[in-house]
Amino acid sequence: MQALINDITMAYDDHGSGPAVVLLHGFPLCRRMWHPQIRAITEAGFRLIVPDLRGFGESDAPDGPYSIDLFADDVVELLDRLGIERAVVGGMSMGGYVLFNLVERYRERLAGACFIVTRAMADDAAGKARRLELARQTMKFGPQVVADAFEKILFAEESLTRRPKLVGEVYGWITATDSRGLAGGLLAMRERKDYTPLLGGIDLPALAIGADDDRAAPPELGRAIAAAIPGCRFCLVPEAGHLANLEHPGAFNDCLLEFLRSIPA
Repeated sequence: MQALINDITMAYDDHGSGPAVVLLHGFPLCRRMWHPQIRAITEAGFRLIVPDLRGFGESDAPDGPYSIDLFADDVVELLDRLGIERAVVGGMSMGGYVLFNLVERYRERLAGACFIVTRAMADDAAGKARRLELARQTMKFGPQVVADAFEKILFAEESLTRRPKLVGEVYGWITATDSRGLAGGLLAMRERKDYTPLLGGIDLPALAIGADDDRAAPPELGRAIAAAIPGCRFCLVPEAGHLANLEHPGAFNDCLLEFLRSIPA
C-alpha cells in the first residue's frame, strides 16, 4: 500500500484488525524485516501497520536533509491517514530513536511503547564522525558500502555461519536501498538528541527488548531503558543478535505479545 505523506510517497502494509500496533524498522532495513511477526500479531487480535520510513524500502528517497523529527512526523501523518487515534508503537534500533521522538512530541498518539534493541543516548563524537564518513562514502560509492559495514554487526555470530540465506536476504534489502536514503538516515541518527533525561517521565506502558548476542546494541542498553522508565519491563531474546525478531522470531513474538496483551483496551 502507498500513501502521500508530507510530500513523499510512503509504502506500508496494513494487516488484521483490532487495537493498532505500529512497528518501525531499523537502519539500514525496511518493513520486510517484520514478516515473521505478521501472523502472530494479527492472529492475536491486533491490527499491524509496518511502514517503510522515508528513504528506505519502497518509500520515496528524496534529497535531504532527513531528521528523526521528520521520521516521527511521517509516522503520525500516516496514523492520521489511516484514521488511527492511538497505537502501540515498537521501534527497532533507529526505529527506537523515532519512538523516543514520538514519546516526547506526540505522547497523546501512543497507547504503549516498545523499545527494541535500541539505546536512549545520543552518539558521542567518535560515533558522529563515523556516521558522517559512512554517509559520504555511501553517496560516493553506493549502498554496498553500508551493506558491507553492517552485515557482521546485524547478526549473531552463529547466524552468520548457520543461516546464510537469511544473511543474504538482508544484504539484498540494504543494497537495494537508495543511497540518498541511507545517507539521510545516517545523518539523522548522527544529529539525534540524548533521550536519557526523558526516560524517568515516560508514563506509558513500556517494554524494552534486548538480544543476548547483540553487538550493535548490547542488552545492557535495553536493561538501562527498562530500569529508568517507571514500570517498564525488560525481555531478553536468547540466541539472537541485533535482528532478534528475524533470528529468533518465536521468542521475540512471545515477548511482544505478552506486552501487547497486558495493555488495557
